[in-house]
Amino acid sequence: MKKITQEQQVIETMRREGGYATFRRLNEIVDFSTWKTKTPEASIRRIVQDSKMFFKIQPGLWALEECKDEVLCKFELKIGNKQSEEMFSHGYYQGLLIEIGKFRHQTTYVPAQDQNRKFIGQRLGDISDTTELPSFTYEELLRKAKTIDVIWFNERNMPSDFYEVEHTTDIKNSLSKFYELQDFHAGFYIVADESRRREYEDKLHVSMFSPIEKRVKFLDYDRITKMYEGMTKVNDSIW
Repeated sequence: MKKITQEQQVIETMRREGGYATFRRLNEIVDFSTWKTKTPEASIRRIVQDSKMFFKIQPGLWALEECKDEVLCKFELKIGNKQSEEMFSHGYYQGLLIEIGKFRHQTTYVPAQDQNRKFIGQRLGDISDTTELPSFTYEELLRKAKTIDVIWFNERNMPSDFYEVEHTTDIKNSLSKFYELQDFHAGFYIVADESRRREYEDKLHVSMFSPIEKRVKFLDYDRITKMYEGMTKVNDSIW
């Protein structure tokens, strides 16, 4: 009987998942029992990234070439269509932040207008804890907070972290929201591609944002993805 290769094993596992999977999911369900390696997660990553049998959708999310049309249709993603790619990317990183927040035992919020955005085939409204903003402050400030992409709340229903995903939109708008919410003991994060870091720094380091300059942090997409993949060994120092 011909021995199945590690690559074939990963392919069959992904087929059973519908033709796509995150690295985190593959690490959970691939049977490593016959693999002679101490780092099977690294082996899976190498197999998927090096093989022509797979294609990359987002950092940490891959699919089988043989299922490409089916998977892209499921995700409502049109490669080469800027608006479609932006919608998918925005929902993807919102979803990762929701999952990380839930793992950290935070209550997760996304705006009601984003509840139908998709995260790997699921509605954000179905995976987040709420789309209704808790009444944690004055109405004027709640109006500012309710449009923020992802908020984590602690056990006292107070905001602990505010996240704005900036794929192509103006970073200044997000910084303005953080400025209005500066009196809360919470973290402020801009989540974007590494290529936007310089733009972020240029817009943050202006006089009007000096009160929050040292509080806002930039998290690139790869860092968010690695955080999601490593949730079993999460620790607060990573942020």
